[in-house]
Amino acid sequence: MGDRDDKARKRLSRTPHRGLTVAVLAFAGLCSSFMFTLVVPLQAELPTLLNASREDTTWVVTITLLVAAVATPISGRLGDMYGKRRVVVVLMALLIIGSVIAAMSGSIVGVIIGRALQGGVTGVIPLGIAIMRDILPTNRLGTAVALMSATMGVGGALGMPLAAYLAINADWHSLFWLAAGLGIVGLILVFLFVPEDVLLSPGRLDVPGAIGLAIGLTGLLLYVSRGAEWGWTSPVGLSLLIGGILVLLIWGWYQLRTNDPLLDLRVAARPAVLFTNIAAIGMGFALFSSNVTFPQMLELPVESGSGFGLDMLTAAFIIMPAGLVMMVISPLSGWLERTVGPRPLFTVGAAAIVLAYVYVLIWSSEWWHILVSNAIIGVGIGFTFAAMPMIIMRSVPANETGASNGLNALFRSVGTSSASAVMGGVLAAMSVEIDGVAVPTREAFDVCFWLAIIAGIVALVLSLFIPKGRAIERHPSLPS
Repeated sequence: MGDRDDKARKRLSRTPHRGLTVAVLAFAGLCSSFMFTLVVPLQAELPTLLNASREDTTWVVTITLLVAAVATPISGRLGDMYGKRRVVVVLMALLIIGSVIAAMSGSIVGVIIGRALQGGVTGVIPLGIAIMRDILPTNRLGTAVALMSATMGVGGALGMPLAAYLAINADWHSLFWLAAGLGIVGLILVFLFVPEDVLLSPGRLDVPGAIGLAIGLTGLLLYVSRGAEWGWTSPVGLSLLIGGILVLLIWGWYQLRTNDPLLDLRVAARPAVLFTNIAAIGMGFALFSSNVTFPQMLELPVESGSGFGLDMLTAAFIIMPAGLVMMVISPLSGWLERTVGPRPLFTVGAAAIVLAYVYVLIWSSEWWHILVSNAIIGVGIGFTFAAMPMIIMRSVPANETGASNGLNALFRSVGTSSASAVMGGVLAAMSVEIDGVAVPTREAFDVCFWLAIIAGIVALVLSLFIPKGRAIERHPSLPS
């Protein structure tokens, strides 16, 4: 151990300033989260642009969510085994390749392939958090993790106006060229300013486990994301649901009985980890609920009785401050985590989200009501997303940080996918026809807000059952 620790210290002594490393990882996180809102301004025009049916073009969004959910826990385990920096580099390269494929394609097949590759980059956020645990002293870790967690919302919020501007004023391919450019910059910065790993978890890749998880999650998430369109009780939908659940049950049985499992389910079953991951579904649901409902309310015509008649770019600028709030409060989140602990921080964040949706349920007659509610949601998401990885890291061994944070990101993805499907289903079912176009009623938005309130309350209650974790473990070869 002595020789290995000496070598680790020597490598770390040659690494760049840790503040630069945190900034670079945060930039990579922004690039990752931007992929989720990249094509949002184009959704209505995709059938015309790609000469395909609306049912087919929904895959441009769905495939990114699916790949992100499946790839994130797998990339986390690969990072623990082979090096987190190495896997981040691979994921950034996939982002670049996928963006170029989509940018050079005029058909739906090429765009879907490109978007699938873009979805894999989501894994850089939990991997970045794991790298921070490896290189930062404990008194700086909370703030850095809060900043990295904030990028999950900030990238989308800041990227929305930019994507809307390009969609209005430039060729749609420019969105993907922009994504490729961001990926190149991020890749270069990672090479220059992110140190090599000093903490690895040797073992083999559980290939059957990875395949089983991919198949099971795909079935489950396809049912969640496309069930409203196919029919919740349709043969296709039910086959995917039942098949996905059965595969995941078999996968879980296998994981408990194999050496070097993809995910150590015994660690995942610890109360702190389990309750945090289940609560993460509610937080993902609450976050994406606002992403689905608020833009529609802002852009729907005033004559509908449920909208404000704003253009796409103006609506994007009203949504953007939520991401800015998440970024601004990240130092406060880090300070609160060190002062009171991550569990109370999570509880306060969940309460803020419930308050935000109650506010918009009562007051939503002016566009600035949406702005205020969304800013409060930004506070809530900023606190909860900062708290979750800290709770996880206080509860798992240091050599399982990447996989465990990847699993937490997976649960958030289940929440966001569920919100997209449920909110879309409610708004479609409770619509009236105006000039031949189906427009959601005000009552439909109220139902959506009630569902988000329930999700927030569930997460709030679960946070009260999270046991207090131990202090963050540190590797002996790392500096203080």
